[in-house]
Amino acid sequence: MSEIRVLVTGGSRGIGRAIALRFAKEGAKVVVAARNSEQLDAVVQEINAAGGQGHAAQMNVQDHGSVEAAVWRATEFTGGPLDVIVNNAGIFAQAALEDQDIAEWDRMIAINLTGPFWVMSEAIHALEEGEKKHVFNISSIAGKQGFPKNAAYSASKYGLRGFSDALREELRDKGIRVTTVYPTATDTTIFDGVPGDWDRSTMLKPEDVAEAVWQAYASPESEDVADVDVAPAG
Repeated sequence: MSEIRVLVTGGSRGIGRAIALRFAKEGAKVVVAARNSEQLDAVVQEINAAGGQGHAAQMNVQDHGSVEAAVWRATEFTGGPLDVIVNNAGIFAQAALEDQDIAEWDRMIAINLTGPFWVMSEAIHALEEGEKKHVFNISSIAGKQGFPKNAAYSASKYGLRGFSDALREELRDKGIRVTTVYPTATDTTIFDGVPGDWDRSTMLKPEDVAEAVWQAYASPESEDVADVDVAPAG
């Protein structure tokens, strides 16, 4: 396999960081995009140490102009094409329906659903120029199953599922695969400060999700797999 050129949003920590490092182990050029420049720089160092070539691109997925600029920086680093786009940036919060703040609802949809749309709209031509072309949209078990106090989060993740399904049909003739990934609860900072009796020791690790993404990209057996469920073993 030739050198893989990858863009990972939400790449400064958690699942995004783990995915970036997993591709780095295969010698990939990996652009990590997120808002925090210090965290991005730290991940770039980890990518380089793991055997890849890393590059930081500050991106706020709520801001179209920020996404446009970050994609431009990414393609400048890769030389133009992209082979893999991982739409991972996301937030999580819980609220009962009667307590749901409209601003928080809007923010959830903007980051978890509209963000991937902005990224794809700006990066599609670079992806068309890639070789083994693949989009990964990181959804959640909440994109297949509803949970109490998760109306906003589930709406955003079910929406991402529909976005993926439509993109898959649209991009198939261009040789671009689209895979939706549905992890169960994963032990990342996304749970920090979220009320609830969370047993984080039983959750997935970010590396579990990263390995599932890599296998979906690299394994010949996964060529026809559109959805990937990731859950703890046993």
